[in-house]
Amino acid sequence: MLISCCPQPDQDEELPMGCEDPAGEEQRGWEGAPAAAEEEPSRLVLSTPSSILRDRDIEELGPQLPPRLTQQPWHLLYSTGRDGFSLRTLYRSGARPDSPALLFIRDTEAQAFGAFSATPIRSSSGFYGTGETFLFSFCPELKVFRWTGRNDFFVNGDVNLLMVGGGSGRFGLWLDGDLHHGGSQPCETFDNETLSQREEFCIQDLEMWGLA
Repeated sequence: MLISCCPQPDQDEELPMGCEDPAGEEQRGWEGAPAAAEEEPSRLVLSTPSSILRDRDIEELGPQLPPRLTQQPWHLLYSTGRDGFSLRTLYRSGARPDSPALLFIRDTEAQAFGAFSATPIRSSSGFYGTGETFLFSFCPELKVFRWTGRNDFFVNGDVNLLMVGGGSGRFGLWLDGDLHHGGSQPCETFDNETLSQREEFCIQDLEMWGLA
């Protein structure tokens, strides 16, 4: 015969410790446990409006960035509208040495696309960067092309040419020294589609953003 360890008391009798009436308390377990706080979605915060990307584009791009780089303001370091068309000037406008960079580009056919680099965009004698680097385009919905692991041709540039992604003589994105012309081809680094409507394009606007 089973004997209850907590005999039922009279209505006015106080319950022994450890034998509280579950009906009189908040239920525990999955149903009664407090709801976990929802993580705040990653957001790309620009200190000033972009002349290239719309608010909706920025909202879509934010979650694609490494979480450590969201929720803090990105500053406009360079724009062709403000600083003129010059790759040399773009390099000189770089942020702090450990700042990542975002490139926004709009061509003369109104196509918007760009690149993210986890390291500053600078003049170099060889390729640099990390596997967090990616290319993206809005056509019109966001498409992101991430590192495939096939090579480490992330970013390379001098005063005459800036390249992002490569392999077999093809570049995911390239810009000339005057920032008037550029191109995009499928490349091994990102297995990307052509970012613009044509493999070669004319630049209408370009912006580079970084963390100050």
